Amino acid sequence: MPTDIVPIRRALLSVSDKTGIVDLAKALAAQGVELVSTGGSATALRDAGLAVRDVSDLTGFPEMMDGRVKTLHPMVHGGLLAVRDDPEHVAAMDEHGIGAIDLVVVNLYPFAQTVAKGAERDEIIENIDIGGPSMVRSAAKNHAFVAIVTDPADYAMIARGETTLDERRKLAAKAFAATATYDSMIASWFAFADQGERFPQTLPLVLTRSGEELRYGENPHQAAAFYAATGPAARGIGQARQVQGKALSYNNLNDADAALELIAEFRDADPTCVIVKHANPCGVATAATLAEAYEAAFACDTVSAFGGIIAVNRPLDAATAQAITGIFTEVVVAPDANADAVALFAAKKNLRLLLTGDLPDPRRPGLAAKSITGGWLVQSRDNGAIDEDALRVVTKRQPTPQEFADCRFAWTVAKHVKSNAIVYAKHGTTAGVGAGQMNRLESARIAAWKAKDAADKAGWAEPHTIGSAVASDAFFPFADGLLAAVEAGATAVIQPGGSIRDDEVIAAADEAGLAMIFTGIRHFRH
Repeated sequence: MPTDIVPIRRALLSVSDKTGIVDLAKALAAQGVELVSTGGSATALRDAGLAVRDVSDLTGFPEMMDGRVKTLHPMVHGGLLAVRDDPEHVAAMDEHGIGAIDLVVVNLYPFAQTVAKGAERDEIIENIDIGGPSMVRSAAKNHAFVAIVTDPADYAMIARGETTLDERRKLAAKAFAATATYDSMIASWFAFADQGERFPQTLPLVLTRSGEELRYGENPHQAAAFYAATGPAARGIGQARQVQGKALSYNNLNDADAALELIAEFRDADPTCVIVKHANPCGVATAATLAEAYEAAFACDTVSAFGGIIAVNRPLDAATAQAITGIFTEVVVAPDANADAVALFAAKKNLRLLLTGDLPDPRRPGLAAKSITGGWLVQSRDNGAIDEDALRVVTKRQPTPQEFADCRFAWTVAKHVKSNAIVYAKHGTTAGVGAGQMNRLESARIAAWKAKDAADKAGWAEPHTIGSAVASDAFFPFADGLLAAVEAGATAVIQPGGSIRDDEVIAAADEAGLAMIFTGIRHFRH
């Protein structure tokens, strides 16, 4: 039976990251703990004036094969794995002169960092730790008697020279998570980078919880947490710096991610603003300044914008911040913000301001996963974009340059609207957005109605759908959706094409005098 309190009499310290290790070793030595170490760790401790025993003294074998073999020995693992209250284990220790090791402090070779710096394959392979994970697993398995520490944040817990059973259990759980994470990173590198697999037979997945649990999920009866991606390529909402505001909720994070994904499409464009509500854009605009872009995006749907998420593609300035604070906004996402903008937002203590640095590359590769009953659906992320060479004007009338620009703008936004998606746009601003309907006709009608409602609220002479371009995320299966766009005043259409009734839809466009472009690519989003 494990005892609660285990005094630390011998500790094995072997770390790649030497942060805090000297201070820990001094604290342990002051408690009379014998220190055993390897390589660079032993040198660092000796340089600090500490008495250290080499692992080679313990095993009777020198470190060999460029350090590949040093701790893989019964004198080490016997000292870690022996069950201290099992008479047979104790007898075996006595017979072979194996001394108990009560504490192991290990962090592993920097595999991820080696990959991140673009190292050659041989160097990457050399940074696959073998002895470290073996000691971690041995100590963690025998946590009834041995403490295993893999994180410098836990050094204070063990510095007093003894551990409780509850502490050793927590440390063991953390240690197995550390080795699982490490092995997963290696497996991912082999599968994706080294072997070039798209969907490996086993999908390694490493997720690290960010902060505490969230207050709740989509609804108050659902529990939730946020797990941030790790590794050098991780960049997004999970890595953004929160400057101010209360803690982000599940829905805040989900909507902020939708806003960031869309604004990233415009990272090289003129000043652009995106307003998102319930993961759908309700207003998007490009203008000469961010403040003008915000005002135009807001005017598209002033009702839905209340309590929404705003994302911009340029550093925030005071004029834009002043405009945004005119209504209640949940989250603002930007690459950066100047001091004046930050000061203005500070007056809205509940508003969350997230600064992302560079916007993510919308064409980046990657996988998207969704849980379903009994498993996961995994697909490559939708990083598709218009291929200029693949565009086909299928109507008698060619689009004007302005219509073509508006088609491209509407198409970019429609990619980020829940299907069935219809987006009207005019002069770089959304006029109406129809999202998530069960048929495309209803989406077209809703988007047109929203445009009329926006015009009525703003006192415009006519809705901005008049003379607009309309984008459909998938083909029109019938001409009725197209005719609804004609009724709304659209003069140009962009859609994937590919319906068995394409001829019927093209004929309807020709009869209405529309210009229509086929993209050859679909953007369903569910």
